[in-house]
Amino acid sequence: MKAFMDENFLLETPTAQKLFHEYASQVPVLDYHCHINPQEIAEDRKFENITQVWLGGDHYKWRQMRSNGVDEYYITGGASDREKFQKWAETLEKAIGNPLYHWSHLELRKYFGYEGYLNGETAEEVWNLCNAKLQEDSMSVRNIIKQSNVTLICTTDDPVDDLKWHQMIAKDDSFDVQVLPAWRPDKAMNLEKPEYLDYVKTLSEVSEVKIDSFKALKEALVKRLDYFQANGCKVSDHGIEYVMYAPADDAEVERIFVKRLAGEAVTKEEELKFKTAYLQFMAEEYYNRDWVMQLHYGCKRDNNTPRYKQLGPDTGYDCINNYAPSSETADFLNSLNVADKMPKVILYSLNPNDNAAIGTILGCFQDSSAIGKIQQGSAWWFNDHKTGMIEQMTSLANLGLLSNFIGMLTDSRSFLSYTRHEYFRRIMCNLIGGWVENGEYPADYKALEKIVKGISYNNAVRYFGFDL
Repeated sequence: MKAFMDENFLLETPTAQKLFHEYASQVPVLDYHCHINPQEIAEDRKFENITQVWLGGDHYKWRQMRSNGVDEYYITGGASDREKFQKWAETLEKAIGNPLYHWSHLELRKYFGYEGYLNGETAEEVWNLCNAKLQEDSMSVRNIIKQSNVTLICTTDDPVDDLKWHQMIAKDDSFDVQVLPAWRPDKAMNLEKPEYLDYVKTLSEVSEVKIDSFKALKEALVKRLDYFQANGCKVSDHGIEYVMYAPADDAEVERIFVKRLAGEAVTKEEELKFKTAYLQFMAEEYYNRDWVMQLHYGCKRDNNTPRYKQLGPDTGYDCINNYAPSSETADFLNSLNVADKMPKVILYSLNPNDNAAIGTILGCFQDSSAIGKIQQGSAWWFNDHKTGMIEQMTSLANLGLLSNFIGMLTDSRSFLSYTRHEYFRRIMCNLIGGWVENGEYPADYKALEKIVKGISYNNAVRYFGFDL
């Protein structure tokens, strides 16, 4: 029986072990999509205790605690940090087969040197160990990033954000990790939301453009795109329920937008026509700027209405949307292709049933302007576990070129989540190593080194065009 999470954790063959230890583990981390707070980097925050860094805002853990019957008082309520940590420890010991079990123990080992297991009985020991370690200068936010071997981080930022924290970090020569904004313009698109008119007013003020038409909205967004680009932005991200394609002429889109500005509700058909025009405009702007367009879709959000009213969004009440928009996705990309305005695009679906569809869509729009121009994103959210990663990479290998894959991202709000890259790399090396051991690919280590280091880091550097 193998020891729990030893040095060859998840590495089942000698080839897998060689690929990970000699290649994958030797390259840095590029975190091109996350939700960490740039202010905490700028101010080099130090956390008072492990609950703050582990449980604050982590709806992955909150969902599991609820599944264990933990009262909300100990999750997002008024319980002390020590009480919340205890409830998490008692939950974690039941999480056999869940990636949280692996992630948590990888973090305990890497950042705190703890080799045991966290459970209800060891919670006090781990609490004291971690809290003592967190008081050391080595555990400030910047030093966590540095010891994680991270070279670049892209945060998630709204068009109205002033980016002052990014500017502060960029001017600080004592910290050499790039922290760049990423453009997340969902609020300017979601005209069906009740708060939409308030948002448009804010965007108008920030951009100094009177937004009284769709044309004016686009002018305001262009000004903010220019501002983001001047602050190093190269990446956009869209969080949508599904990729829509409902084409309409300019006059109809203007009519829909003006109708909404007047305070009237729009129909579902009108909503989809507006959003299609909006995404097409955004994509063409990204093409002009050589930015990457990320499309995250397939999520049905905020399903528990009472809890949403109590806690707000991103609190653990989302699920997979079973709508599989393969034809609409292809039609949307084709509309950009027809206009000769196709940017680099990364497609993420929360529904693992979409893997094969995405794999076939990619091949329709690849060209010589960029290697792997259209990408399937890493197994996302409910899929970033061992099974989900294997399925995503296997499907991509079957239908495209896994060797050109841009690899893992944290998609996290925690500064300890960089061990997810290690987790991914171990799984990736085990998958490729198994193919080699099985005689499905030669033991050509010159080629394998290029493949493994590419997926781990180098492909993303090339694809996004970061200056590293």
